[in-house]
Amino acid sequence: MSLLYIIAGERSGDAHGAKLMAALRDLSPVVEFAGAGGPLMRAAGGNAVADWVEEAGVVGLVEVLRNYGYFKREFDRMLGEITRRRPEAVVLIDYPGFNLRMARAIKKIDPGIRVLYYISPQVWAWNRSRIPKMARTLDLMLCIFPFEVELYRQSGLRAEFVGHPLVDELGDAAARGGIAREGDLVGLFPGSRMREVGALFPIMADAAALARLRQPELRFAAAAASDRLRNEMVAILEASRLPVDACHISVGQSRDLMQRAGCGLVASGTATLEAAFLGLPYALTYKVAYPTYLAARMLMRVKHLGIVNILAGREIVREFLQSDANPEKLSDEILRLSASEPERERLLADLRRITGMLGKPGTHARAAAAIAEFLDD
Repeated sequence: MSLLYIIAGERSGDAHGAKLMAALRDLSPVVEFAGAGGPLMRAAGGNAVADWVEEAGVVGLVEVLRNYGYFKREFDRMLGEITRRRPEAVVLIDYPGFNLRMARAIKKIDPGIRVLYYISPQVWAWNRSRIPKMARTLDLMLCIFPFEVELYRQSGLRAEFVGHPLVDELGDAAARGGIAREGDLVGLFPGSRMREVGALFPIMADAAALARLRQPELRFAAAAASDRLRNEMVAILEASRLPVDACHISVGQSRDLMQRAGCGLVASGTATLEAAFLGLPYALTYKVAYPTYLAARMLMRVKHLGIVNILAGREIVREFLQSDANPEKLSDEILRLSASEPERERLLADLRRITGMLGKPGTHARAAAAIAEFLDD
């Protein structure tokens, strides 16, 4: 390996990219890096890696359109660098809205540049017709879910299952971590974005208040992703039926809470997989604007929203979406999970089986080895 150009557009991708770069350097100490990511990738690769995740990590169509000029300039800058420097390969990490367009643009200008994708995008859930198009612009797909491999290979795209990065982040020891689980503690995880918190935490707080009326010994705690979100959650508590002092809100301690709580309510997203790894019996909940939900249901090609249920092929974690995401139903679920030890044990057994499908530690090292093997071929 000589020069690899790597692009990530979110903080999670920056973390994965930096670990992948370290693993690639272990295989080939002389490898050079260029591209765009965040502070971790820049520290691993040097000044040729731009730090843009603060600007690039916007969410939502409106935000993307508002920043269209910036994204267009960065897209053109990166594409120019790639065509000028002709790296041995371009490695795209997640961030499909930007990176899949970049792959098409690279192949249009120079089909000889090899384009590899790490952290496979979940097009199988939304638009499987994109997979044959991806096969025409990508040379290797590194998958984090085992069932993805055959979907990509059917379209002629070389694909390898390397495992899920969460296995490395959490590890077998972290699944308990020596932290005692508190059966009467209920964890509330409303998400890491302001919109999610605004939509879900009022419902979670009112559900907690109803559950507390019926089972006064229950205690509640919530996880905030930032001080700003914590302040918003405190304001929501003040307007809810749950007293502010009845729910402790911590910042940056979601995994600790997942290990301590007896059960929880978790917003749809990566946190649901973290909860599964950390052995938390939980219910999934999510709520968006109705037009957004309707459009999503029309596009979705899977029966369930939660990745744990998708992997299981059935609902092992109950999903409370849209009108079902209400205080009454979520309160009933809190009480069900709190009261039934056999039910919790059955759920935990299913969660252990599902997370066991996602490989062993060493995901980034396996991804680096797959890249090196592909380039040697």
